[in-house]
Amino acid sequence: MIIYPAIDLKDGKCVRLHKGEMGRATIYNDDPAAQAAEWARLGFSWLHVVDLNGAVDGKPVNVKAVRAILNAADLPVQLGGGIRTLSQIESWLSEGVSRVILGTAAVKNPSLVRQACSLFPDQIVVGIDARGTRVAVEGWVEESDMEVNALAAMFEDAGVASIIYTDIERDGTGRGLNMETTIALAKSTNIPVIASGGVASLSDVRAVRGATEYGVAGMIIGTALYDGAIDPVAALREAL
Repeated sequence: MIIYPAIDLKDGKCVRLHKGEMGRATIYNDDPAAQAAEWARLGFSWLHVVDLNGAVDGKPVNVKAVRAILNAADLPVQLGGGIRTLSQIESWLSEGVSRVILGTAAVKNPSLVRQACSLFPDQIVVGIDARGTRVAVEGWVEESDMEVNALAAMFEDAGVASIIYTDIERDGTGRGLNMETTIALAKSTNIPVIASGGVASLSDVRAVRGATEYGVAGMIIGTALYDGAIDPVAALREAL
């Protein structure tokens, strides 16, 4: 089970949002590259990076910060936020990103996901960010008509490396993961699922570890690491 520490980028800084609201951002580090190096030093094996401005604007914005992260930490990086075209996917992968996350594009341009998976095997992740059962897009600003499980089913045979499922109403709140829906999604698909949104304590780490038999392969932790609610070393120990 993999724990992905989150580095969310807004205006070049490492922040955390409350329920995905751009106006409710807490700055945790002015130097995202230094934060990446710290997560690497503590023993994490992956980094989860999101260009929040890019997700809203529909194009990469925090390019300089992402490049600094790639140079600062010798860890694989999965990157999302504002990536909408094949050329953007190819560009980021050529710069050293290990996996590209497609969220809005998965809903609005599913053929792009299939084409990217064909060209870049095991390097495309689908991000499913949901309010209730509906998938949100454009940096969580818009709610689509797409249901969570229906979106996952669309890519069952596409070669997607994993699905990141985020419960937006829990994200940044410390309420705990929505394990019921996460497990239900994992059971409905053969694509590995990464849990996200609301991680509060080591009990969430244990819950994800216990759900690996259903296809939950990892989790993203943000606020709980930054606020000290979860000790990184203890979390990594629990994940073994």
